[in-house]
Amino acid sequence: MQEIKCPKCGEVFQVDESGYAAIVKQVRDKEFEKEISSREIQFENEKEAAIKLAKIEVESKLKDTLVEKEKALFDISAQKDREILELKARLDNYEKDKALELNRFEIDKERLIAEKDRQIADLTGKIESSEKENLIKELSIKQQYEIELRYKDEEITRIKDFKAKLSTKMIGESLEQHCEMEFNKLRATGFQNAYFEKDNDAKTGSKGDYIFRESNSDGLEVVSIMFEMKNEADTTSTKKKNEDFLKELDKDRCEKNCEYAVLVSLLEPENELYNSGIVDMSHKFPKMYVIRPQFFIPMITILRNASLNSLQYKQELAVIRNQNIDISNFEESMNEFKEKFARNYEIASKKFKTAIEEIDKTIDHLQKTKEALLSSENNLRLANNKAEDLSIKRLTKNNPTMAAKFAELKNN
Repeated sequence: MQEIKCPKCGEVFQVDESGYAAIVKQVRDKEFEKEISSREIQFENEKEAAIKLAKIEVESKLKDTLVEKEKALFDISAQKDREILELKARLDNYEKDKALELNRFEIDKERLIAEKDRQIADLTGKIESSEKENLIKELSIKQQYEIELRYKDEEITRIKDFKAKLSTKMIGESLEQHCEMEFNKLRATGFQNAYFEKDNDAKTGSKGDYIFRESNSDGLEVVSIMFEMKNEADTTSTKKKNEDFLKELDKDRCEKNCEYAVLVSLLEPENELYNSGIVDMSHKFPKMYVIRPQFFIPMITILRNASLNSLQYKQELAVIRNQNIDISNFEESMNEFKEKFARNYEIASKKFKTAIEEIDKTIDHLQKTKEALLSSENNLRLANNKAEDLSIKRLTKNNPTMAAKFAELKNN
């Protein structure tokens, strides 16, 4: 097999030996050349005709496509125009709604802004007023603190002067006089029912400095305090401590039947425990306190107020105690009356039964007398009930507690 390539189109095809020889022969022949030229012309003509036909077909299809496209475009354009009109209408409505909402929003916003401005103005006024009040309070507290500080410095200076000038005995006496003077300043206004005097009773071998007692209008004791005042000069050779006097003070409190014990002391001036305020010593001795002189009146007030709060319970206990006594007396009287009446009734009943037996033996014409006697038993029972009622009233006449109890039972 031989391969031959077309010089025009470049196509390669195969021919056998005889065909190949024939082709070679034709090539060599002039006729073959003419045939080739003729075919080339024919091919070109056919080619041009095919191209023209293809152009005509393409143009026809293109026109049809263009018509369809134009129609589609027209339909699409009409649809788009309708949609645009609808969108414009919706947009106009939307813009109108938004304009209304915007107008309402602007109105609400202005109202809210005005409300907020008013609230801010109110808060600003309150803040300014509060700041002014706080400033005034701060200045007042500062001035009060400065006054107290100045008073404290003056008190310290005065005490130091006392210590430098007076002996140990005189210092102690001055402390007692100071407390007594402070109490007397308030006796007429704050302590009308109070007793505050020196303890002069030394029967038990010792005594405190002062005893405070206060009672209410019914004579019931509200509070009682045993006071001891202690101090010493800086030049004293032996320095005492507050705890050195607590045991003896507790003993004096118990012997004089006082509820509380208070040591008013200037001892241990450098000890911050006693300088900080009221010191509770109940962990060592019951109801025991150590204070500086400036807490003398506040200490009395605190203990009195605490006792006043418990006074109501004391009064209720006293009432209950009296009620128990009244009930006991009433029960004893009632039991005694019942025993005596029962004994008399038993005797009368026996005699009555004997009389009935004797009457049963009598003549029939005494039957009416027997019936009268029988009816007297019922009258006796009624008389017994009346006697009981009369006795209860009599026993409760001067007994308000039981009278109230029976009245309550009657109501129930």
